[in-house]
Order: sequence, then C-alpha cells, then structure tokens
Amino acid sequence: MELICSCVRHMESQGIDQWDEVYPDEVTIRRDMDADELYLLEQDGRLCGIITLNELQEMAYQEVAWQFGGKALVVHRLAIDPVCQGKGFAGDLMGFAYAFAQERQYATIRLDAIALNLRAVALYERLGYQQAGSVVFRKGPFICFEIRVIY
Repeated sequence: MELICSCVRHMESQGIDQWDEVYPDEVTIRRDMDADELYLLEQDGRLCGIITLNELQEMAYQEVAWQFGGKALVVHRLAIDPVCQGKGFAGDLMGFAYAFAQERQYATIRLDAIALNLRAVALYERLGYQQAGSVVFRKGPFICFEIRVIY
C-alpha cells in the first residue's frame, strides 16, 4: 500500500485525479494477492512496480467496440513507484503481461487509462496498443486500449 499511496500523491501533484482512498484500496490489493493475480517488479530489493492480470472486465467494457475477440487478459492497477519512474519499468511489466498472455494463449489484452494521464496513454500507444473507445468511471473518462496477442 505504500507504493499505491506514493503513486496517488505523485499523480495528484501532476493534476491527475485517478486514484484515491477509495480505489485502489487495501481490500482490492489483498484480493489481487489472494487470487495470485498481483505481480511485483523488484530491483535491488526495492519494490518498484506492480501489475494485476486477470480476465475481469468492467461492465462498461460491454459498450466498447473492441476489434479483437476471443479470450481477453485484462491489465489492472499498473503502478510504478515514483522514485523508479523513467527507467522503463512500466514497459517491463507490460512486456511481462504480453508474455503471460502468449503463454496462456489469450487472444487479446485489454486495459483502460484515465484520459488525463498522458504518460500512461503515450506508453500504451508506444507499445502498440490501439484505442478501442472510451468509458466513464467515477473519476471521469478513461480510454480503452487493446492489442492482439501474436504467438
């Protein structure tokens, strides 16, 4: 939760009101851990990032015109400690997600990012994710992304 709190403070300092005390909360992170869906990135004994991977799609995703069908892996709660940002760790975790999807024969990876988080949006586009539409959650508009998994 220290990592999450650091990320919340960092995003708020940049005017990005995405996460707060409501989400992602300790119950959500504990659920990710208990389901073995939370993956950690450590360097030199320091927790630098986390990512949650599962098949849970928000109800709002039903309204998105996804291009790729089939079994979808969904990325949730990608977070990089602000001290570790700018070192490629987000790309490393997304690369891990892609390899995870290939290994388990997913057809596509889906995710969303708040529209205000221009760095996240740029990251996903740089990695080849395509915008599939948008949804509105509690904090505002989110852009939905997807990528076809190639074996």
